[in-house]
Order: sequence, then C-alpha cells, then structure tokens
Amino acid sequence: MRTAVIGLGLIGGSLLRASAAAGHETTGFDVDPATREAARAAGHRVAETVGAAVEGADVTVVGVPLTVLHEVLPELAGHDGLVTDVTSVKGPVRDLMAKHGIRRFVGGHPMAGKETSGFAASDPDLFTGCAWVLCLEPHGTDLGDWLTLARLFTGMGARVVPVTADEHDDAVAGISHVPHLVAAALAAPIAADPLAGALAAGSFRDGTRVAATRAALTAAMCGGNASAVHRRLRSIIDDLTAMADALSTGDPVSALIPHLEPGERARKAWPAAPGRPETVVTEIEPLLALGRSGGWVTSVGDGDVLALRPESGRNRS
Repeated sequence: MRTAVIGLGLIGGSLLRASAAAGHETTGFDVDPATREAARAAGHRVAETVGAAVEGADVTVVGVPLTVLHEVLPELAGHDGLVTDVTSVKGPVRDLMAKHGIRRFVGGHPMAGKETSGFAASDPDLFTGCAWVLCLEPHGTDLGDWLTLARLFTGMGARVVPVTADEHDDAVAGISHVPHLVAAALAAPIAADPLAGALAAGSFRDGTRVAATRAALTAAMCGGNASAVHRRLRSIIDDLTAMADALSTGDPVSALIPHLEPGERARKAWPAAPGRPETVVTEIEPLLALGRSGGWVTSVGDGDVLALRPESGRNRS
C-alpha cells in the first residue's frame, strides 16, 4: 500500500517508521525543515510539500495538531485517496474535514503516546498492542474505507476499536484529557515545596507523568474537547469535594472508605481479560456493538473480521 504521513512529530514520526517497517511504500512530510532532514537521515522517503507527499497515496494520515489542522486541509481538498488522522479529538476534526471537502475520511486516534514529543521521540513499536480508534459513523462512513484502515493498523500491531466520533470524545475526556489536567494540578505545587519534591516517589510519579507534556499540546487537546472535558472535570471535582467533606467529619477514616472503594474495584478489574476470538459481521452496527462492549478488532482478512471482546464486556449489556 502507498501511504503518506503529514506531520512527523511523535505520533506521525512513529507511524512513518511503523508503516515502512510493515512493508508499505511510505512518504512523509513536515513543515519543519529540520524534522524533514531528521526523517531522511533515519532512512525514510520525505517530500518537500504536502502535495508531493500525497500524490498517488492510497492512504494519507494527517498527524498535525488540531490547532493547525485547518492550514493543511486546503492542500488535501479534491484528493482522491483515503484520509485519516491521529488527533485526540474526533468531532471537531470530522466537521473540519467536511468543511474542506475531504471526500473520503475516517477519523482515527491511536491511544499511544509519551510525555516527550517530536520526531526524535518517535518509535516504530509505539502502536504495538495499543487501542487505535477508527470512527464508524452509521450515516457517514464508507465501510470499505474503514476496513482498509483497520487492516492497515492491525497489521502494525494495533487493536482497532470501532466507535462514533461523539462516543470517542466523551470517553477520552474521562480517561485521557481530564487526567492531564489533574496531573498538572498535582505536579505544580512541588515547585514551591522542595521537601515534597525530595520525598515524592511512586504515587507522585505515576499520577503526574503526563504533566510533563508541553502545555500547548495539553491545552489544544482539552480545549478542542471542551464540552466533554468540562462535564467530566466537574464530576471529578464533585467527587473530590465529597472526599474533602469526609475528611472534616468526626471519623474521617470510616467516612472516606465509601468514596474510595469504587475506584479500588474499578482499577483492580482493569484491564478486562479478553474472551475468545470471534468473527464479527462486517456491518456497521455489529462493529459498533463490539466497540461499545469494550472489544476490538484484531485482524481483517478477506471477508472476515476477527475480534476480541472482554469477558466483562459480555456482562455489561
């Protein structure tokens, strides 16, 4: 397959490497000349313009931040190939693609990353075992295009999860975007408290890792999904307020336990153990049902879609 990757930061650079390693004829492009040179030095084909990169490509992956996506899309208007993206918010990207006349588009988001960024941080194995969302809209996605991308990304070791853009944005607000905000709030106080910084260990490290992400990237991610993030953040604030109130009671130990037990149970049960492999009907609704149950596609063959559905997912319907 001929693929193009526009934007060679952490995700785009890793995808350039992974696609080439999987045997695809892959061309990259980045607006930064130094990044283009770094990618060439690593042995990859790199074009000098977006148009040159996507010429003849079967699949084009747009790997630029949401804040500059509108600058790239005019160069893809009228492109005949299949276009996807790796942006962490899907509803706004879907709307931008339609606005700029991108005819064949399937929204995507690999749930993989690091607190570091740039091509130097890229890794061809970044997507191995990761969940890769591919948006499947009941009245807007060509199933054949979706299956093409599912075959491409499972071939790189990813687990493809079919959901709608709105379902994705609501879910990631809780498990990705709000944790970035909470991590920032937890990390900031050690700047003025050297003793706390000296004593910080595992709990601090694990709870604040993503606070090291560039502030501009976190702001773009959360701001692009503002409605869902605001709703989820307010829910977290309510939970923390209830815990603060519990600490003010005559018996704070007993008062805290009911607030802590749901999180304990949920974290111990995650991730859910996968069930037996199954074949999923290649239709939109059965695939969406798979994603909503917490399942994922493991491979796409000639007419067959193989999947795993967590055992706990079978009991949630």
